[in-house]
Amino acid sequence: MIGSARLGIDVGGTSIEAVALAADGSVRAHARLPTERGEDGIVRSVLAAVSALEVPATTIGIGIPGRIDAGRVHDAVNLDVRELDLVGEISRRAGAPVVVDNDVRAAALGAASRAGATSLAYLNLGTGVAAGIVVDGRVIDGSSGVAGEIGHLSIDPRGPRCACGQLGCIEAFAGGGSIARRAREPVEKVAERADAGDETAGAILADLARGAAAGVRALALAVDPEIIMIGGGIARRGERLRDEIAGALARTADGSVFLTSLRLEERIEIVSPDDAVGAVGAALMGDRLAS
Repeated sequence: MIGSARLGIDVGGTSIEAVALAADGSVRAHARLPTERGEDGIVRSVLAAVSALEVPATTIGIGIPGRIDAGRVHDAVNLDVRELDLVGEISRRAGAPVVVDNDVRAAALGAASRAGATSLAYLNLGTGVAAGIVVDGRVIDGSSGVAGEIGHLSIDPRGPRCACGQLGCIEAFAGGGSIARRAREPVEKVAERADAGDETAGAILADLARGAAAGVRALALAVDPEIIMIGGGIARRGERLRDEIAGALARTADGSVFLTSLRLEERIEIVSPDDAVGAVGAALMGDRLAS
């Protein structure tokens, strides 16, 4: 067993990733477990992840989907959680100070740490689309905790309907859930069909690139970060996704000296699926408890 460390827990819809972060920022232990749904299931899953690391915790940071208010998780629909006092439940049972925040904001903090950047935007392309924004090393929450929810920015009033009720949102084009509803199969299968020459699948992937490019453009114009990291399940397409987004950005910038001058395609980086930025960022959130 190693000495005590900051623990970070990244709660996903199917799995939980956990790390023990040493004082120098290195990952000293790593675990991945399946996620149990529901309020009781999430508590059991987080405690199981903490136990699996086999490291005494100085602090425990948890990144989880949903709206977070004073350590309580609200409306994490993909986890079947309506309301859960996660800070209270885990701190009482694990015997360590606990901090909880939205999973995308935690991942932004982890991505910034890994990139060595003080100004960064993290665009998460998963079931939904959202962003985390880091300025001067701090994650921006906003006045009501919705900073970075750019997935619900409408870019085409004639586009597909989004789960939020609007038409043509970025998420409706680039979210994995929306793509699966439109194509009746997951993004990986859509990509396989597109590679085989299916025009309908190819059009859906083009829409994905268009939506993701709109997200990159919105973040660049609103925040002007040094780097825009792209993560989430869809980012497993790797450099192909980066090239598709860069192409969509170039087409939008064609004829615009201003947009061309921003060189947005040069700011894009894809997060490696092996880099546990969500769990690392969650561990770093523990530093708030000492400030």
